[in-house]
Amino acid sequence: MSDYDVVVIGAGNGGLTAAAGLAQKGHKTLLLERHNVPGGCATSFVRGRFEFEIALHQLSGMGLPEFPGPLRGLLGELGVLDKIDFIQQQNLYRVAIPGRMDINLKADRQAVIETLIEKFPAEKEGIQKFFDLLYAFCNELVNVLFIHDPEASPEKYPLFFKLALQNSQGILDQYLKNPLLQTVVTIYWSYAGLPPSRLSFMELAMVIWAYIEFKPWHMKGGSQAMSNAICDAFLRFGGDTRFNCAAKKIRVQNGKVVSVVTEDGDEISTKFVVSNAGPIRTLIDMVGAENCPEDELKKLNARTVGLSAFTLYMGFDCDPSEMGIDKATNFICGTADADYAHSKMKTLDGAEYSLLTCYDVDDPDFSPRGACQVSLVTLQYAQPWMSVPPSEYYDTKYRFAEKLMDLAEKVFPDLRKHLEEAEPATPLTHMRYLGHPGGSIYGSEHFTRETSLFVDSKSAIEGLYFTGAWNGSGGFQPTLQSGASAARQVSRLLKRQ
Repeated sequence: MSDYDVVVIGAGNGGLTAAAGLAQKGHKTLLLERHNVPGGCATSFVRGRFEFEIALHQLSGMGLPEFPGPLRGLLGELGVLDKIDFIQQQNLYRVAIPGRMDINLKADRQAVIETLIEKFPAEKEGIQKFFDLLYAFCNELVNVLFIHDPEASPEKYPLFFKLALQNSQGILDQYLKNPLLQTVVTIYWSYAGLPPSRLSFMELAMVIWAYIEFKPWHMKGGSQAMSNAICDAFLRFGGDTRFNCAAKKIRVQNGKVVSVVTEDGDEISTKFVVSNAGPIRTLIDMVGAENCPEDELKKLNARTVGLSAFTLYMGFDCDPSEMGIDKATNFICGTADADYAHSKMKTLDGAEYSLLTCYDVDDPDFSPRGACQVSLVTLQYAQPWMSVPPSEYYDTKYRFAEKLMDLAEKVFPDLRKHLEEAEPATPLTHMRYLGHPGGSIYGSEHFTRETSLFVDSKSAIEGLYFTGAWNGSGGFQPTLQSGASAARQVSRLLKRQ
């Protein structure tokens, strides 16, 4: 008899919802986490008098009680909705290209359209047609991918089958001509990690539609509050967890999972493993290439490691209004050329794109009274950072932080004047804490072949399942849902046994 029905490796978003979902269904489940708290990216750290949010900028998928989104449904099923204090954000985002454009969009379809037409009156017809197309496409997508209409066909859902895998830029160019307008409409490409010229329309359309329809949200206490609530639910359901305990080896016999060995040397027998550690680390480091089917290794070799990030966490000695910050989510760009901005992410030359998030705008209690905190981030590939000599790393890190602040101060000129705490994190920082190749925050690069349409959560090794950003889309909502999906798949098999 196995020690556990399932061992879940990693208490990030996907691992937490997988573990909680399995324990709730009555399966004996063990959750292993190498850190001392649950959450992965969904956590926080303390510097001075500030508790800094690690990664969450806007939570998607919640919706309203009268129009619930998929994430609200998932958290409700796990019994944690009333354990978390959610705050609805009224704005989607502000986009500024200093000296050229400064636009704020509300989280409402008609308001978005009216604002864009006001700013770009010559493009009125194209703006209306683009959003009509986007909504019609997403309505079909929901029926095909989430409701799983058994009669789905190109005849019944022509937009989905025609446009889903097409290049986003090509579709944009048919409707929106002004590069500044395209920048405003597509700025969420950064949440997927590829510019519109390389991103499928399905990926881009879904993120725009989801934030408008289900609204962006914030949580009191930050993402750590959600991680704690899901972990507490897992324990209430009878699950077991070990923190400060990393999984070192997944033992396989005759193509089947038989046990997990921890870094402490404990061997835990099980027939199922759900790994939130990513397929590269799971298959190569834990299972061992010699125990992996050749076809699975070929698929793994074809995948490309996605973007990491450079994040500057800052605490200030004033309220955000004193620095002119009155929106929670602010995209600050040096260019309207997304391809150029993306190319700069492969260098240490400084950023052409940044996201400044101030949590205190929507939640005045997020920081100590009379203070506020900001997360200033740009996407970065790890390769240039890995080539920096250790003796030069510190200076390189702070020079890059200064360049990032230079860009932000073109919109908010008083940032340095009120700065109290500053902690920069490079892709190497994310690599260290996440354990992901390249410090990737989105898993694989989200080319069409890397999306959930083509990436299977089930390994060719019997009993092994994957969850998290490497198993489809990145971000909080997709990774939380991926864990719930893995739990359902494994639970069905356990019940058959």
